[in-house]
Amino acid sequence: MCGIVGYIGSNDTLSILLNSLERLEYRGYDSAGIAFHNGKDIEIIKKAGRVSALRELTKGISSPLYGGIGHTRWATHGGVCDANSHPHKFGNVTLVHNGIIENYAAIKNQLGIASKLRSETDSEVVAALIDNYYDGDPKKAIISAVKEISGTFGLAIMFDDIPNEIFAVRNVSPIICCQNEDGTYIASDIMAIGEYSENYFVLPELTIAHLTGDGIEVTDFKGNTVAPKMLTLDWDIKNSGKKGYPFYMEKEIMEQPEVITKTIESRIKDGKPDFSEEKVDDSIFTECDNITVIACGTAMHAGLIGKHIIEKTCGVPVTVNMASEYMYKEPIINERTLVICVSQSGETIDTLEALKYARRKGARSLSIVNVKGSTIARESENVIYTNAGPEIAVASTKAYTTQVAVFYLICAKMAYLRGRLNEEETAAFIAELAKIPAAVEDVLNRRDAVHHLSNGLLTAEHTFMIGRGLDYPTLLEASLKLKEISYIHSEAFASGELKHGTIALITEDTPVIALLTQDALMSKQVSNIREVQSRGAKVLTFIKRSLQNKDVECSFELPDLRDDFMAIPAVTAMQLLAYYVSSDKGLDVDKPRNLAKVVTVE
Repeated sequence: MCGIVGYIGSNDTLSILLNSLERLEYRGYDSAGIAFHNGKDIEIIKKAGRVSALRELTKGISSPLYGGIGHTRWATHGGVCDANSHPHKFGNVTLVHNGIIENYAAIKNQLGIASKLRSETDSEVVAALIDNYYDGDPKKAIISAVKEISGTFGLAIMFDDIPNEIFAVRNVSPIICCQNEDGTYIASDIMAIGEYSENYFVLPELTIAHLTGDGIEVTDFKGNTVAPKMLTLDWDIKNSGKKGYPFYMEKEIMEQPEVITKTIESRIKDGKPDFSEEKVDDSIFTECDNITVIACGTAMHAGLIGKHIIEKTCGVPVTVNMASEYMYKEPIINERTLVICVSQSGETIDTLEALKYARRKGARSLSIVNVKGSTIARESENVIYTNAGPEIAVASTKAYTTQVAVFYLICAKMAYLRGRLNEEETAAFIAELAKIPAAVEDVLNRRDAVHHLSNGLLTAEHTFMIGRGLDYPTLLEASLKLKEISYIHSEAFASGELKHGTIALITEDTPVIALLTQDALMSKQVSNIREVQSRGAKVLTFIKRSLQNKDVECSFELPDLRDDFMAIPAVTAMQLLAYYVSSDKGLDVDKPRNLAKVVTVE
């Protein structure tokens, strides 16, 4: 979950490292540090806190810089403090690490180095292990050490006596490499270094990248040269700034009409969904008896929307599984199971391991990811990219809505191929799907009204959300957004479950958010609203325009779409609600406490 960077070349190493770390800060912002050759030896500067604090420490450094590595941390082993910050140095070896070393305690005891360590981290133990094997041959030392390590790792390594070179190796944890006329670069993801070259490659697992100012050589553990697959960045890295918005999250909420349109329109041909560009074979939609969605957090909520529309439209049973639990419950899976993995980054370790497990069991696989060339994309039999562009805020918004848009496309494709929708019905489904960007735009144009409603939540300790049918999984995502960026305890419930225990928590002035977009369930949802109001709850209602009636007061009017297509405009309003609560409380909306954007540890 941490971010690592490295650079060797003729430009200002210090500026490149610091700027790259700032672009990676969404991966972790407990602490940050850099190490560089100053012409004599390796100098390390690191500090608990944000990259901005590290930048202050580097002011006034005028030594010639020959290359260096950097790190921004999300703490796993050891608390948040200067000593546990990366880079770590032991003997001749200095490194930065993303991942978790599972057997670090055994290695520490084997080397007898406990009294020599300066930190509580597993990463410093890796530096000691490499140093233990180092006799002047860096690759030999790295290979020997890696063979003893259990766990996930992305390592960028420097040696005291080899000043203008960096070595990198990985297992699961990603490392991206690129170069231009000014030098060579590595990072945990393309966000950090994409401005330097649109052409890049993902370092293959258990190979060694050797970086000099002139180029990057990749070899396997037998010394054979490896030619990695080159990729091309398909979005403008310069478009990843805030564009005048105070937070990335607001910018990314506002980008949703554009990216949803891009996601949908690129996959429509003659009024029907078309995945031929992705080379997704129709057989995966026709030859499955059931679907298993595997995901975490927000991506899992997208899967719940997918479950609702696929089961209803296609008649195919769908189960949605937490990736972190999937392998450990002995799931029922076979060659007639289609596994759909969902991940914004394509690096979510729980989802990746679950995907590998499902494929070993014979399941066919399709992944919905946002990052081209990511590990989950490469491990999956088929992949559909969401076209959301860079998402920097930790709380996902546009990645989620584009994931849901892809599920709509999958649903239409499967229903048509299986004869559940004829050509005319499929065209009508796609026509309704095409209305979603305008519906989202409608919500965004009235965001000041949502901002006004958010004032009622600023002092709340607890908030409850209630909805039925498709509204329930929409509120699960809405509740997560409010929790993760405003720190208000929030729970979403299927409205009918209130009287089975939860209503005991309703007290005078408890904020309750009710979503009403499903025509057939409207009267029942109104009854549930009455139940909480009779206990003194303060209810905010988000109601589809055509469903408004005198039985319940509307707090915010949602645009009209067919019931099954309301998930995206409804969640957009909820994203805005959470955003305004957080920003008005003076919190760092983009970097909520204890969270990181990319989860690469189990």
